[in-house]
Amino acid sequence: MLTIQGAKSLLGKVVATSALITLAVVPAWANPIIDKPAPVFSGAAADGSTINLADLKGKTVVLEWTNNECPYVKKHYDLSGNIPALQKSATADGVVWLQIISSAPGKQGHVDGATALSLNTQRGAVPSHVILDSDGSIGKLYNAQTTPHMFVINAEGTLVYKGGIDSIKTTKAEDIPKAIPYVKDALEAVKAGTKVTNPSTAPYGCSIKYAG
Repeated sequence: MLTIQGAKSLLGKVVATSALITLAVVPAWANPIIDKPAPVFSGAAADGSTINLADLKGKTVVLEWTNNECPYVKKHYDLSGNIPALQKSATADGVVWLQIISSAPGKQGHVDGATALSLNTQRGAVPSHVILDSDGSIGKLYNAQTTPHMFVINAEGTLVYKGGIDSIKTTKAEDIPKAIPYVKDALEAVKAGTKVTNPSTAPYGCSIKYAG
């Protein structure tokens, strides 16, 4: 016969077990720290390959969170070509540029691999790879909040920049020449072997459309 005390004990075990199951299936939010090792990850790329950040040690890496429907992303792609131009100059210098899409299925910005590649062709974008992060695990690992949200990792695997693409938080392309180009400056500092002047800035853009 189950006593009241026994029922409470059983209920407690069920609740505890449920909590453990929930923790196991929900990606955890993290907060990567400047001048510390960048969190490693493995992700499925739009071309069917698998990208492991650990395999890229020895190269400068840019992580760019994106959503093709976001007006802040359009500012730097369709309206100006700013990010594609930066991708071209960076990859010409040997930088690995990872474009990451963390929009969940059914939400704004979610696309399949073929569509992601087609969009980049249409916009003249040349990231090294496009990672499809539909479960948001990589985004949450980096605490990515907006599109765009940018991170720069040096050849030693250390996070040296996180934040906005630049300093003017608008959707107007005409503001780009007036802004401090944070990511461009960070890449130039890494190339020169000097300290990044503004290693952590506030990102701006559309909120990332995570699941849930």
